[in-house]
Amino acid sequence: MPQEASLDATPATVPLPVRTITAVDLNESLAAGYADFKAKRGDLLFVGLLYPLVGAIASVVMTGSDISMLFPLFAGLSLLGPLVATGFYELAKRREAGRDSSWWHFFAVLKNRSILSIAAVGIGLLAIFGAWLFAAGLIYTLFFGLQPPGTIANFAEMVLTTRPGWGMIIVGNLVGILFAVVVLAVSVVSLPLLVDRKVSAERAVATSLAAFRRNPGVLLRWGVTVGLILTVAAIPLLIGLAVALPVLGYATWHLYTRLVDRDELERMGR
Repeated sequence: MPQEASLDATPATVPLPVRTITAVDLNESLAAGYADFKAKRGDLLFVGLLYPLVGAIASVVMTGSDISMLFPLFAGLSLLGPLVATGFYELAKRREAGRDSSWWHFFAVLKNRSILSIAAVGIGLLAIFGAWLFAAGLIYTLFFGLQPPGTIANFAEMVLTTRPGWGMIIVGNLVGILFAVVVLAVSVVSLPLLVDRKVSAERAVATSLAAFRRNPGVLLRWGVTVGLILTVAAIPLLIGLAVALPVLGYATWHLYTRLVDRDELERMGR
């Protein structure tokens, strides 16, 4: 296949073909994601228990040590969401193909032919998560120095009733948004693409960045939508994430199918 050979001869950072999308595509992707969730609700077995458990463990650990990192930890977990969602991409792909998509196929992604590339992108997301926690610690030190946060009540009073506290909130949120945009640009296409096709991690990330550059406004709107849904879902002790995460995972798969020209990939033999 000369097209495939030509593609393989190009540098790994050359992206695959992407499309321009609109807000209509976002709405239709969310609707398709919700339809997938209604058809396959076994996802509750995973997410319904996993995230409250992680939250409980984080609360115990942080309450016994540095509670100033409790909110950054919870907020940062969303940076790892695309990696967790690979199981939902697998389920959505199987359902799209008319194959059995029972809840245990959530783990079939571990046998995916691109698992090493998925792991490489996952390590990158973990590095970004670590960088966010480091940045959050620096921001706390910038506004409060080495002053220990004390109890949760004392820390809440420091943050909500003092000028340094409000400054920390503003700067922390701005920095957090920057990290979220980076993760969005890197992962919105790369991980579903790797679940779908056999490509390198470098090309998957390059394709994701190309899709973001081509659709910055629409994808930033997608990021805001995802953030709002996750925030609302997390309020009732994280239980709402049992619905929000599968829906968003499935929806991201459908968004990927609109962003990447899969017909062209077929012609390329990918």
